[in-house]
Parts: sequence; structure tokens; C-alpha cells
Amino acid sequence: MARPAARRRLWDRVTGTTYPDRGVVPLPAPEVRAALLALDGPDVPFRVRNALPAEKADLVAEWRVPELDLTLRTRMRFVPGKCEVLTLDERWDRSPEHGGRRYGRGPSTAVSRRWTYERDPDGRRRRVETFRFDSRDMRRPLLGAVLGAGWTWRGVLVRW
Repeated sequence: MARPAARRRLWDRVTGTTYPDRGVVPLPAPEVRAALLALDGPDVPFRVRNALPAEKADLVAEWRVPELDLTLRTRMRFVPGKCEVLTLDERWDRSPEHGGRRYGRGPSTAVSRRWTYERDPDGRRRRVETFRFDSRDMRRPLLGAVLGAGWTWRGVLVRW
């Protein structure tokens, strides 16, 4: 028995599952893999690489942000029969309670900005942004490559 559509959509929101537009013809798995690996480069803050055997995935996108003592990792596993990419979003950051590292998983958005005050040429004090971080800067290109290939981005919350 299938679940009601409203319930499916709620679970999709919890897991971060996104579907491609109707009418987009799914590409073969090697082309999806190539599109994701092509995102890696010197002008992006994260890297996309082949997964290690212990990671139990096909590809991994990873972003280390030393200013925040933060590591984001998205493990991706291809399911060619369903034209889906299963994704597990993981996050390691500093715990505000005890100062140690903490682990979390599931889709989440993290945004951080830092400013300083400087004087402009007229002598007026103005706020200048010195640091900016938005976790969506990694997720959007990955999601765009998968959906553009006609595949479903299916978030999972449990480790595989």
C-alpha cells in the first residue's frame, strides 16, 4: 500500500529529497558521475572525489572550513535502476557546550558571516564583510548536476 502523497512530501522535506523536472531524460550513471566530478576545481571551496572503501559510497563532496572548525561531507551512492543518487549529509563542528567536536547528519543549512568596521575615504565608519560561509554553496552545484541529469537527489538519514 502506497503512502498518501502529502506524507511522502513531508518525508522528502525532512530528508532533503528533490526530484528532477518532468520531461528530463535521465542520463546514464557514468555521465552523472562525470558531471559531479567536473564540479571539482580550483575555483570552488569544496572538493568532489571518489569515495574510499570505508565510506561505502561512490563519490564524496567535502568542504573543510578552518575558520569555523567545521567539516561538511556529502556521501553519494548511485542507484542506476531507479535513477537516484542517495545522499548522506554529515557535519562535524565545535560543540558550544563542551568545546569538543560533535557530529550531525541530515540536510541542514549553515551560514556564517564576520564583519569589521573601517573608515571610508570620507572618514565615515562602515561595516565591511571579512568572512562569509554558506553551506548551500556546496549543495546547490551538486544538486544542480544531479537534477540536470534527470536523476532524483534522495536524502537519507541513516548510515549505510
